[in-house]
Amino acid sequence: MGMITIERLYISPEHNYVGHKGQPAGTQPHFEVSEIACVAGRGIREDRYFDHQPDYKGQITFFSSEVFHLMKRELGLDSADAGSSRRNVLISGVDLNQWIGKEFELQGVRFIGVEECRPCAWMDQAFTPGTHSWLMGRGGLRARILTDGTLRLG
Repeated sequence: MGMITIERLYISPEHNYVGHKGQPAGTQPHFEVSEIACVAGRGIREDRYFDHQPDYKGQITFFSSEVFHLMKRELGLDSADAGSSRRNVLISGVDLNQWIGKEFELQGVRFIGVEECRPCAWMDQAFTPGTHSWLMGRGGLRARILTDGTLRLG
């Protein structure tokens, strides 16, 4: 594992996909921010999954920058925005699947990787047809927050 870098941070106060099955996606924006407040057992302040349900497995989500850039190249998505993945943290320098089932720490905040953040069919709409299947096995990481703290770019 090389140097781990947090490249982008996102919050989205409202859902675009949950509860929209069989209907068009929502149009709620995601916001790129310079820091996010992680609250143990609750999620990210100002994000749609904050206090979603007790012990929720997706209190924070991570997406690999390396995977994102490979996806852009292979699917011809020159102007794609990582925030459209609806993941909270774009991170480089780590294979996120290695953190499934393990505790890890970033910038003094502790997490436990729960499962792959499996891509949903909406990824074909968020990016381009075929994105959903392309992302299978590399859609990111869902994690629980174990300690309070702030993640910042860098």
